[in-house]
Amino acid sequence: MPFAYCCILIAGLLPYVATTIAKSRKGFDNANPRAWLAKQEGFRARAHAAQLNSFEAFPFFAAGVITAQLRDAPHETINMLAGVFIVARVLYLALYLADLPSLRSLAWLAGLGCVVAMFFI
Repeated sequence: MPFAYCCILIAGLLPYVATTIAKSRKGFDNANPRAWLAKQEGFRARAHAAQLNSFEAFPFFAAGVITAQLRDAPHETINMLAGVFIVARVLYLALYLADLPSLRSLAWLAGLGCVVAMFFI
């Protein structure tokens, strides 16, 4: 499996890392998880927001990788952009949890830049 395809899998799993962090607490209400999450504050609320953003970013990333592959872009370039995207998204999650919004936005922008680049290579 090409590295970029592995990155699609990783990107698809990243939201679940965030939601695990958000829900890792005694008292989590699995019968009504959305209402429980809506009441959270601090890092749990930020982890939930990161989860939602990760789900939003995933389709664009996957489409970027597939489009670059279909256009016969150099595999090394696709792999590099996909790898940088994953690093940026992991940093994004860490910076979101650490409540560092300006740095988080830079990580988000780096990931977006990688995806946009895949459409043009």
